[in-house]
Amino acid sequence: MIVKKAYAHAGVDVDLANKLKRDIGAFVRRTHGPQVLGKIGGFGGLFRASFPGMRDPILVASIDGVGTKLKIAFAMNKHDTVGIDLVNHCVDDIAVLGARPLFFLDYIGCERLEPKVFQQLLGGLSRACRAAGCALLGGETAQMPGMYRKGEYDLAGCIVGVVDRTKIIDGSNIKAGDVVLGLASNGLHTNGYSLARKILFEKMRLKPSSRLPGSAITVGEELLRVHKNYQPILAKLPVGIIKGLAHITGGGLIDNLPRISPSNCDAVIETKSWRVPSIFQILQKNGNVDPQEMHQVFNMGIGMVAIVAERNANRAISMMRAKRIGRIERGTGQVRLKF
Repeated sequence: MIVKKAYAHAGVDVDLANKLKRDIGAFVRRTHGPQVLGKIGGFGGLFRASFPGMRDPILVASIDGVGTKLKIAFAMNKHDTVGIDLVNHCVDDIAVLGARPLFFLDYIGCERLEPKVFQQLLGGLSRACRAAGCALLGGETAQMPGMYRKGEYDLAGCIVGVVDRTKIIDGSNIKAGDVVLGLASNGLHTNGYSLARKILFEKMRLKPSSRLPGSAITVGEELLRVHKNYQPILAKLPVGIIKGLAHITGGGLIDNLPRISPSNCDAVIETKSWRVPSIFQILQKNGNVDPQEMHQVFNMGIGMVAIVAERNANRAISMMRAKRIGRIERGTGQVRLKF
């Protein structure tokens, strides 16, 4: 006897996938401008490469995920904010080079498609892309029963942007005497969640629905704070003011600043120059985590770092609402934390 819908019985509902994909048109079209060609759902996304005003346009690409922050989304049954996190994280990664985003592609791998979850994810991706002026050009959704736990999924995204070659920010002009500026983060952003979950849920025995100590919000709400998009703020500064930018993600200040610093310079960071958000204080105290490690695992309240010449510091601070958090000194390409 021939079994109908055998694939669905095995856990992959092709008909449901096709229906959901038909329904995403409204989410995706909201992000499209005249540069996007072709219909939604093709084998590849089409984008007209036209860059008026650029003498030598250079494409900039990056790919990333949201990490174990997804575990909080599962626990809270709230899935729109991680879509926003993913887009903003990727936008920030190319913004450090001076690039503006052009288009974004997503990947969702899951145990099985849940229509409400899928719609929340696409809604978040769409909102963040619209806010970033970025086309949600395409994506892939894979149902893989046996690969993921029931109700769980993975989320990743790839972004492509553009910058005029003469305006690339690469840190090559950084020198001793320059100023290190910090732009505030919005909590953990998308890094350090494995350690944060261990401290909050195992050591402190809290739940996502528990009130965060000393706060009016729950642990889950704190951990789902959205990763900031810094690109619009950075784009307002006149060309040439910013010498280098570092997106403070995994590795914190300690590992990310050396990625842009010359090998003969150190970044000296005054850790008392900004107020560390309470969530990091809670994690450090209850996890008994060494301060040095805290600054390597978490952003500690600084989501983006800009390096500028002393003469431009006050102007940049005013325009970006940044804080002076350190200075560049002669050294060997390291970060030195002053506690």
